[in-house]
Amino acid sequence: MADTSKLTDCKTKSTMVSVDEALQIALSVAQRLPPVTVPLLDALGKVLAEDIRAPDPLPPYPASVKDGYAVIAADGPGEYSVIAEARAGNDGVGVIVTPGTVAYVTTGGPIPDGADAVVQVEDTEQIENASVESKRVKILVQTSKGVDIRPVGCDIEQDALVLKSGERVGASEIGLLATMGVMMVKVYPTPTIGVLSTGDELVEPTTKFLSRGKIRDSNRAMILAAAVQQQCKVLDLGIARDDEEELERTLDSALSAGIDILLTSGGVSMGDKDFVKPLLAKRGTVYFSKVFMKPGKPLTFAEINLEPAESIMRKKILAFGLPGNPVSCQVCFDLFVVPTIRHLAGWGKTHLFRVHARLQQPIKTNSDRPEFHRAIIRWEVNNGSGNPGFVAESTGHQRSSRLLSMKAANALLELPVTGSIISAGTAVSAIIVSELSSTAICSSSLLSDSTSAFKGSSSQEIIADESQNVEVRVAVLTVSDTVASGAGPDRSGPSAVSSVNSSSERLGGARVVATAVVPDDVSKIKHVLQRWSDIDKMDLILTLGGTGFTPRDVTPEATKELIEKETPGLLHVMMHESLKVTPFAMLSRSAAGIRGSSLIINMPGNPNAVAECMEALLPALKHAFKQIKGDKREKHPRHVPHAQAAPVDVWEQSYKLASDGGKEPDRSCSH
Repeated sequence: MADTSKLTDCKTKSTMVSVDEALQIALSVAQRLPPVTVPLLDALGKVLAEDIRAPDPLPPYPASVKDGYAVIAADGPGEYSVIAEARAGNDGVGVIVTPGTVAYVTTGGPIPDGADAVVQVEDTEQIENASVESKRVKILVQTSKGVDIRPVGCDIEQDALVLKSGERVGASEIGLLATMGVMMVKVYPTPTIGVLSTGDELVEPTTKFLSRGKIRDSNRAMILAAAVQQQCKVLDLGIARDDEEELERTLDSALSAGIDILLTSGGVSMGDKDFVKPLLAKRGTVYFSKVFMKPGKPLTFAEINLEPAESIMRKKILAFGLPGNPVSCQVCFDLFVVPTIRHLAGWGKTHLFRVHARLQQPIKTNSDRPEFHRAIIRWEVNNGSGNPGFVAESTGHQRSSRLLSMKAANALLELPVTGSIISAGTAVSAIIVSELSSTAICSSSLLSDSTSAFKGSSSQEIIADESQNVEVRVAVLTVSDTVASGAGPDRSGPSAVSSVNSSSERLGGARVVATAVVPDDVSKIKHVLQRWSDIDKMDLILTLGGTGFTPRDVTPEATKELIEKETPGLLHVMMHESLKVTPFAMLSRSAAGIRGSSLIINMPGNPNAVAECMEALLPALKHAFKQIKGDKREKHPRHVPHAQAAPVDVWEQSYKLASDGGKEPDRSCSH
């Protein structure tokens, strides 16, 4: 049973929680449903609740791989009598192949006793003058024992573990279960969901003429359909008026109807007729009632414990009070209810899948809450970087009441709280909320070579072909198990891209031309760094994350194995800047150095720290690039030869001068 002792402090509090915290609370409270046994086809889409082992081997007999003739390999080429035909089924049972004879076999047919190889039909010739009673065939090639025969159990051995508990059953798994003869399957069921709309303004969608102040109820139909898409059983609870007693009676009826999850829409804001939240608190525990997000701020989550008299078999119901605005309602369902459904249904990984997509147009971010921007993402042959990748197109005005913004949307873009404009072409995290159908694939991609989509990159990497025209080519590598597995968004990567591209002029025309995400694995980090430096000849490679003290923080180790010259001064500047913000900066183990003509720098994974470190390094990087390329004459504009310089060694003064942050003294530093 989930430990919710630490969550009860949230009861009925109006404290706003983050999206991540809200989801964690819901998943911590939710408990996987007890397993049930269902007929084979009903197991489709469900999660197995038991291991499945093979009761017998596959194939259960030596079987022919091809249409041909079962022979004794030692007989060699020559003419032979065809004594039988062993077709798939029972043909040829009891037949024994002896020296000088062969038996015709079909693909999948049993190999007669005595035979030890199969010669395919293409390597034989029929002898035309043979009688019907005594067919003969000419074997043209020498074969060897075991050729084109599938031994007993070569596909699946007897008692082998075929499917594991916790695996989701798809069409292929249905086929395996049928092969094993398993016609009743133990699985975790999907929850039964009751959906209730609230509000005096609502009328049934069947209403032809709307009177003043009335609107058709769209939320209930939408959420019922969304729940069915998740393979849930649904119960339509209708519309409840904004009357506390009527709403309480409706809730009581719903809670005793055998549901696992109650979804209400409306009645969770701050109006005097918003009764859902207090009624949920009256019947159970409200864990949160405000979420730091847009849209969906009024989302409420509660746990209702039923008395045994009301429900002997089921004691707990999870309740989500979804906002009344249609877009907010759907977004909250996608972000919170879907993972909860998956958790109840036994899924191991419940979070929605994330990808990186480049914005097709600029988007202004919200200044007070993180936004989940509705968008259509599609795969393009050229996503703006010169290579294939996902492109995100906004669905337009994002007002929470505008249901049109959800039309055709297959993703929610995770936009930070900045109040600024994210420029077109910027890579952002996109949460996939519906299937990427054929409409999400650009038609031009169907005309290209199918292998071109993977040229020079993995599925999580983008490298621009036209990057050769960029003065200073920069690559950004995010190192994170969480991001690489899709369990969380990449926040540091976009921050680094923005910092570099916005400072392009100060960096001598630098642009980020390649990005990638890898897990915290030395070999995978080294693979990308080595290719970027040795093959792609990047000028600057920034790694983000993996520089701390945990066992999985291995970015410095991977980097040190590759660099040829260390650059400790750069690390000193980053440390100096970061210590102004937090004393924990001293725990960084970052490495930096040169490999070939590439400068590699480890940076922290925190998005803010990335921006701070980039700002600190800007004054020197432009000159570093030129020196790495062999220009020994490249000096700082205020450089003074050592012979003429005064013996001054004040780091802060030198740094401020280099970054134009202070007034120039009478004597220049000697750097």
